Amino acid sequence: MERILGRYSSYIYAILRIVAGFLFVVHGTQKLFGVPAAKQAMPLDGLMTVAGAIELVAGVMIMIGFFTSIAAFIASGLMAVAYFMVHQPMGALPIQNMGEIAVILCFVFLYIAARGSGVWSVDSMMHGTPPHAAEPL
Repeated sequence: MERILGRYSSYIYAILRIVAGFLFVVHGTQKLFGVPAAKQAMPLDGLMTVAGAIELVAGVMIMIGFFTSIAAFIASGLMAVAYFMVHQPMGALPIQNMGEIAVILCFVFLYIAARGSGVWSVDSMMHGTPPHAAEPL
């Protein structure tokens, strides 16, 4: 598989970055604006407002690839804090405390922070980095 998919790794990474950023945006809009509607309404206190704002802003930055490493590092930290404040007190393992999404997003964002914007990003357009062409079969 690596021989086939490996040629497209920069594009697959860009899709991962875009989708992860979009999912974070949706979490932020749900907290701040109630869109899309949640199964259970969340109280919008000070901490949830800050979390929603970070999710919205960092999610857009990650999705479009603008200062991606910084935004993703902040998003990773937010997800770590969310896991330990909200989920971990309900059980030892993520499967027990419904924290799987927080854990996986934490590590996906940490990987994005380490790897950077990549192709299909505002950062690559600003720095004049040409997109990597896929190798012929």
